[in-house]
Amino acid sequence: MNAPGLRERKRQRMFRTLSDTAVALFLEKGFDAVSVAEVAAAAEVSKPTLFRYFPAKEDLVLHRIADHEDEAARVAAEAPAPLDALRRHFLAGLERCDPVTGLNDQPAVLAFHRLLYGTPSLVARLHTQLERSEAALAEALGGDLDARLAAGQIIAVQRILALENWRRIAAGERVEDVRGDALAAAERAFAGLAAGLPGARPDPAGANQRV
Repeated sequence: MNAPGLRERKRQRMFRTLSDTAVALFLEKGFDAVSVAEVAAAAEVSKPTLFRYFPAKEDLVLHRIADHEDEAARVAAEAPAPLDALRRHFLAGLERCDPVTGLNDQPAVLAFHRLLYGTPSLVARLHTQLERSEAALAEALGGDLDARLAAGQIIAVQRILALENWRRIAAGERVEDVRGDALAAAERAFAGLAAGLPGARPDPAGANQRV
């Protein structure tokens, strides 16, 4: 893969600068208390420039986790047994305390998650991002009705597992106290998916299907 050119690197730096500036202001003052104009001024750009990068105020926050949007699709597309690959990927994320799994108690991560889950408009925008994740995963699984059903259930399971982990951590539990339960819950959830998803059960001859 070719390295991005200078123009693309500058573009990505601007995305990061605008998002980081906005998140810092939102954490300090609250999402609803900060205007887009304030973010633009703090980042030393015009409002029209900011909107060229981020069409909606909520996107300034969601950019921080935007790289996860097609993560499930990438994992599934590269594996002969996508559901098992997704299970192993999620478990590996728990082991390394990936913030996207909810199992992370670093103060900066907790603050970001409180901002995200505590702001209704951000929660709504997050669901839009999850719908895009679901659509990308469905396409990776074949794009038919069974693939769309499977993708919807997989994305929902990952979201609920992560949210439960975050809720426990946010309530004051330590990562090490939650990790065992989180791993067990993930194993149970993916086992349930394997037992119930269309195409995930063994065929009469015992051969595994695509999912």
